[in-house]
Amino acid sequence: MKGLSRIAVAGVAAIVGTAGLSACGAAASQKAAAAPLVVLPSPIGSYSRNFNPFSPTDLPGTTGLVYQDLFYFNPLKSQTYPMLGTSFAWSGHGTVLTVHLRKNVKWTNGQPFNADDVVYTFDLLKRYPALDTNGIWKVLSKVKAVNSDVVTFIFKAPNVPYQWYVLGETPIIDQALWKQVSDPVKYGNPNPVGTGPYLLKSFSPQVYSFSANASYWGGKPKVPTVEYPAYTSNSSADLALSRGKIDWAGLFIPNAQKVYVKPNPKQNHYWFPPNYIVILYTNLKNPLLAQLPVRQAISLAINREKIDKVGEYGYENPSSPTGLILPNNKAWLNPSLPPQDVSFSYNPAKAVSILKSAGYKKNAQGIFTSPSGQPLSFTLNVVSSATDWVSDASIMQSELHNVGIKLTVNQEQYGAFYGALKSGTYQLAIWGSSPGPTPYYLYNALLSPSSIGNYEHWNSSATNAALAQYSASSNLSVQKHAMYAIEHTMATQLPSIPLVNGPNWYEYNTSQYTGWPTPSNPYSNVTPASAFGTTVVLMHLHPVAK
Repeated sequence: MKGLSRIAVAGVAAIVGTAGLSACGAAASQKAAAAPLVVLPSPIGSYSRNFNPFSPTDLPGTTGLVYQDLFYFNPLKSQTYPMLGTSFAWSGHGTVLTVHLRKNVKWTNGQPFNADDVVYTFDLLKRYPALDTNGIWKVLSKVKAVNSDVVTFIFKAPNVPYQWYVLGETPIIDQALWKQVSDPVKYGNPNPVGTGPYLLKSFSPQVYSFSANASYWGGKPKVPTVEYPAYTSNSSADLALSRGKIDWAGLFIPNAQKVYVKPNPKQNHYWFPPNYIVILYTNLKNPLLAQLPVRQAISLAINREKIDKVGEYGYENPSSPTGLILPNNKAWLNPSLPPQDVSFSYNPAKAVSILKSAGYKKNAQGIFTSPSGQPLSFTLNVVSSATDWVSDASIMQSELHNVGIKLTVNQEQYGAFYGALKSGTYQLAIWGSSPGPTPYYLYNALLSPSSIGNYEHWNSSATNAALAQYSASSNLSVQKHAMYAIEHTMATQLPSIPLVNGPNWYEYNTSQYTGWPTPSNPYSNVTPASAFGTTVVLMHLHPVAK
């Protein structure tokens, strides 16, 4: 989906030292000050001054450039960056999480950062549930400072997966300043004070900027100024990008190679790595879709390569039957899985064969009917504004018709679409997944009976047991084997049907700065819409020698 931006992070496997956050590859001596880095996550007509890191409408750069989390989890490979925390460990059978904090860190007003700030941040979320968008206090029992450099999080029950939300998704704020705020939910925080590598420099509705923090604990950034200009439309933003006026963007561009790269192939680059799964959700309350042969036939009849090339401009390669985001999650892939469980095949003849073997027969209209006479005729819901998904739906409608399954494509406004998805009053729907640091997060959102994202209404004791096994253990081997069981279920039982890998949009220009993430060096989330990943990217950049 062109407008869909998801912030996801990848699992803990290795801790990268603070050297990884200092500016990499020092540039040659510069005679003149380095140019501002111009960033555009997405076109916004004008800006409202909101730097509240807990607000759903905070401005890009608020989290990451100014406010930091305890750790950053790289979604593109198993890599963890220590930020305000330096190490963490589980104890108490998955109920106690102890975090050691970085020493000698200062807020940008010169005051010292310590454990009291961390405790205050989480207590604030408890006192104002509207700020607790990740539901942390549903699982937390207490947060306490052991001393000025150590914080302990005590959980109500074993819940290892929640380390992502606690450590990697919560911006830490200054206790002394925020104690003076009467309503932190509505507070716009016009002059933010954080621990990050940048300070707010200037603001107007048309452009705002940050300047490098000379006292940053990771060293002063080599990028002296970061600017966020406002653009009123995709077309004006695309034009500015192609002319080199934007250094880093997260824009959907049809035919990016021709439109963006070709005019300046030495300096204009793009990379759209997979970030989530586009799924054909199947409502298992429907007695026909509850039948495995029907889901198998639907999947075999879908030409995912065509969806990628025709519906998605070649940007969204076919998903894996496992539901893993590959290659991002390759460390979690069960090496014992047979090839057909790792990659989808397009096989209309086999789809027809499966239905016939299950007792389905075609009626006079050429549509398969069940042994009880019910035709395989379904309505496929899709958001009308998601024009690429509408195209995907049209492709599937044609392909399923060819094997004897009738699809009626129903384009809806988002509100009506999501209402039907959430209430279960749909048959088939195209929607995205909810990824996280490891495959657990997608699987839990998709398959857990208690998840609001279990739109297909899957409920399996084996799946529930595997999710519980992962949740109770911090042992990587135990976690992997739990995920192996679900990979097998996804591939063989098709609770819902993965289609293609949805990307992060990422364009960058190397005329002023180098050190960008690339396929050969995916050190961070690439989209400038990434909250905490922006810090990692900016601290890797250095000016081009002139």
